[in-house]
Amino acid sequence: MMAAAVAAQRGLRVVLVDHAQRLAEKIRISGGGRCNFTNLGTSPAQFLSRNPDFCRSALRAYGPADFLDLLRAHRVSWHEKHRGQLFCDDSSESVIEVLRRECAAGGVQWRMPCTVRGVGRETGGFRLDTEAGPIRAARLVLATGGMAIPQLGATDFSLRIARQFGLRIVEPRPALVPLTFDADHWKPYAALAGVSLEVRLTHEAAAPEGGGKRSRRPARAEFLEDLLFTHRGLSGPGILQISSHWRPGDPIRIDLAPGGDMAEALVAAKSGGRQTVAAALAQAWPRRLAEAWLAAAGPADGAARDEDLANLGGQRLADVADRRLRALGERIHRWTLWPTGTAGYKKAEVMSGGVDTGELDQRSLEARRCPGLHVIGEAVDVTGWLGGYNFQWAWSSGVACGRALAVD
Repeated sequence: MMAAAVAAQRGLRVVLVDHAQRLAEKIRISGGGRCNFTNLGTSPAQFLSRNPDFCRSALRAYGPADFLDLLRAHRVSWHEKHRGQLFCDDSSESVIEVLRRECAAGGVQWRMPCTVRGVGRETGGFRLDTEAGPIRAARLVLATGGMAIPQLGATDFSLRIARQFGLRIVEPRPALVPLTFDADHWKPYAALAGVSLEVRLTHEAAAPEGGGKRSRRPARAEFLEDLLFTHRGLSGPGILQISSHWRPGDPIRIDLAPGGDMAEALVAAKSGGRQTVAAALAQAWPRRLAEAWLAAAGPADGAARDEDLANLGGQRLADVADRRLRALGERIHRWTLWPTGTAGYKKAEVMSGGVDTGELDQRSLEARRCPGLHVIGEAVDVTGWLGGYNFQWAWSSGVACGRALAVD
């Protein structure tokens, strides 16, 4: 919608084709219905891509301040909730209505719901075969997003068409998604479903992907965010963030007490009389977590049970050797887990991967080997952190594309 509005307001005849019954369902459900539409701290550093600099041009040309100017022009109010995350004061419908009005101002023509059955190249441009008949256009913009949340109608349409025209695809994966574990290993923690706490999560890439400097994942990713236990594994903002970096076989490390040195705190607390180890941990954690985590003593991390930490929960601190308390503190700060999978596209907020940025011009988002074809938004191998960054990439890439269409 952003690309359509920008191009149409610059004099182009634009037809927007969408198979959905309703406009912008992902915007509608975002942020609990209030739409986390951007982040004030947006920069290329918050995006994952085989070419981390690819998004720089579009973000510089149209950033959060520009989108806020658009909202002001339509008298939409907002508030900052957490670390630069901006939400509508009213509802997500406010953002959808802004985009709808901008499209209307340019005279965008709508074809929805309308299924595209095929796309072909012909003299002068492209031909779309749709259920409403053929549409011919000099230029074609793929802006259908990725495969996340298929229950809202998300598909791999953009990737299929990109492949059809010979564009390379970076392997798509669910991103910003809960992580899951082997059922037997996770059994000691399944009863903790619903327990949440702030942690520091760390992921270190096991190896470069694909070879070559451009294809390397960040060597280290670290987030201080909330973690949520679920019946099948872990969720919450911190896990969603780290999931975009995680690959099968990679471990993740969790600091369950990022605010201090638990080893020294436990040793110092020995003078507290009859307090048990579990009771001491319950001062920093929910009691359920303290008891269950101590009882498990690490079986969910894929390693053997640590007998040095076994049966500590009910023991008095005063009766436990300093060596064992320090070992416990080390485990608390470096709890290492090996997820076995993710909750998949149904639970993912976005798709990572997509059309290789090497196939596209970073200023126009036009395919180098297929002039006239543009790819924007989530379908491109540019994936933002949790917190409004992916919507900002949608606005920025849409504006860059719309402006380029009008110039050509």
